[in-house]
Amino acid sequence: MLSLTQTQRMLRHNRAAAIGLVILILFVLVAIFADLIAPYPPSAANSIDRLQGPSTAHWFGTDQHGRDVLSRVVVGTRSSIIVGFGATVATLLLGTVIGLLSGYFRVLDWVLMRIIDGLMAIPAILLAIALMAISRPSLFNVIVAIAIADSPRTARLVRSIVMSTRGALHVDAARLAGIGHVKIMLKHLLPGTFGALAVKGTYVFASAIIVEAVLSFLGLGLPPTVPSWGNIIAEGRLYFQIYPHMVLFPAVILSVLVLSINMVGDALRDLLDPRMKWE
Repeated sequence: MLSLTQTQRMLRHNRAAAIGLVILILFVLVAIFADLIAPYPPSAANSIDRLQGPSTAHWFGTDQHGRDVLSRVVVGTRSSIIVGFGATVATLLLGTVIGLLSGYFRVLDWVLMRIIDGLMAIPAILLAIALMAISRPSLFNVIVAIAIADSPRTARLVRSIVMSTRGALHVDAARLAGIGHVKIMLKHLLPGTFGALAVKGTYVFASAIIVEAVLSFLGLGLPPTVPSWGNIIAEGRLYFQIYPHMVLFPAVILSVLVLSINMVGDALRDLLDPRMKWE
């Protein structure tokens, strides 16, 4: 791992990483203080102000119910951040457990990997749609569906790292010393996966936000009463040709957030790559 000083030097050299990190922090702050930042209640309807374009009173315009689009986008940031963070944590935990067990215990490897192969045969987005189709729309179910769809790739990653290190001298020494399997996995094998998991987590975060928006757009994600970018875009698609602001603004905000996360992920990958020298 690099020191804090080297990390700061890397951020100075990599302007894209610094910009992405600043944007990501701003989105997190918006999600935390969304209720204070939103100029209007996100669900407050006003038939008089319906379908208005951007103005000084409504910067992002209003929707078909007269609700302020900016307020709904701001509050929707919280939903996206919660889904992205929750799905990332769940995906990494589930994938790491499966990968550790599969990579360490040869007897479990064949069984677990055949299950993983079956899940990976289905595109992640289609698997998430199928899982949400048999459950009710809710924040928790969206996180679970995304985690199940993304965890096979994380499990494969962890498994490959564990299989390449389980024959190392320090692991053999721990085994000969009578240390239990669980302690060997947690103390001697798991730390070797942290770097790869940190990078993987950023891409899972970005992917989860996109998948949530797709699910909500299809009516399978968050309930329609919950402001989310996918719901806002879905409601605005019927009026897109005449009132494009209903789709344009949440779509641009979604793209900016995903781009910032990917920029941070690329920088983190370079930071943890021993071949990269940030002097």
